[in-house]
Amino acid sequence: MAELMQRYIEKAENALLHTYNRYQVVLEKGDGVYLYDMEGKRYLDFAAGIAVFALGYGNQAYNDALKGQIDRLIHTSNYYYNAPAIEAAKKLKEVSGMDRVFFTNSGAEAVEGAIKAARKYAFLKDNSTDHEIIAMEHSFHGRTMGALSVTGTPKYREAFEPGIGNIRFAHMNDFDSVLACTNEKTCAIILETVQGEGGIYPAQKEFLEKIRALCDERDILLILDEIQCGMGRTGHMFAWQKYGVKPDIMTTAKALGCGVPVGAFLMTEKVGANSLKAGDHGTTYGGNPLACAAVCKVLDLFEKNHIIENVRSVSAYLEEKLDLLAAKYDCIQTRRGSGLMQGLAFSMPVGPVIEKALDAGLILINAGTNIIRFVPPLVIDRQNVDEMIAILDRCLS
Repeated sequence: MAELMQRYIEKAENALLHTYNRYQVVLEKGDGVYLYDMEGKRYLDFAAGIAVFALGYGNQAYNDALKGQIDRLIHTSNYYYNAPAIEAAKKLKEVSGMDRVFFTNSGAEAVEGAIKAARKYAFLKDNSTDHEIIAMEHSFHGRTMGALSVTGTPKYREAFEPGIGNIRFAHMNDFDSVLACTNEKTCAIILETVQGEGGIYPAQKEFLEKIRALCDERDILLILDEIQCGMGRTGHMFAWQKYGVKPDIMTTAKALGCGVPVGAFLMTEKVGANSLKAGDHGTTYGGNPLACAAVCKVLDLFEKNHIIENVRSVSAYLEEKLDLLAAKYDCIQTRRGSGLMQGLAFSMPVGPVIEKALDAGLILINAGTNIIRFVPPLVIDRQNVDEMIAILDRCLS
């Protein structure tokens, strides 16, 4: 490793809390779909900061919007209105079809707010606090206590139990398991429309439709987590729009700000009018002018640059190339995913493959021990796919 990067890594190891096993690279700048380390080495980025940097690096219109807002106003608190938050909420309502928006700083905070809204909705019906939430096995919703409590992977939860309590876990795409968890105390069902960390598992249309019907029948709220799979990644602005199954509450983050920390939970008017009231929920930084200026510009550029259309075009090509690669190597068991959120499942741990790819100038990430996850910037083209496949092919052979 180059001496300069090594010195920085040593400083990091002496200062930062050891909650990440980081790759031994110090990234310094980005351009388009490429990242560069401190020594000038170039990497093709097929991780996008974990599905965040949808517009690619160095988008001048995005950068200028942030610079302009910094010169005007960065923060005021939610005691006052600010124009970027009002415009961002309006634009987000238009693309989502939801009615009410609450801006947060992260996806985990959006999930926290969604859980609170669901429990308050149920509380207002019967003045009881013993309501239950159904979540999915192998799900991932975040690291804060509420989000962790509905995350269906025990290894994330076990050291921090008991969590918020009254959570039952069903199986993704198994409606009977959901039905078995449902009772008169069930107030919400939460799931990722496409499971990310759990292995890139898209929800099946029939599964979502049956859950929607169950929720309508029993006045249960459907919460769809679109933090990773939303914002155009599946070829629709939000993955649920592909199925035509609208949630009562939806969470979003990651590509919502394309690098600026911002998330949101959205709800229908029915939930908004019958859940959180003044004093029930808040945040110091959520909805600040800088973050919301980023949201406004991201949504503008998605439309102007035809991001959704590009995802649909390039993702079909990516699927084709990944399928060919899977057919070539016995160690690849299957490909699954939706749009530019794809996974290759291997019969072995993928860590060494990802390390080899990094050395060869390709950034990939895993989803579990045996799955390589592909969540590149949404502006990639076919040449980028070809370059990625060529590098990965060399690493596997």
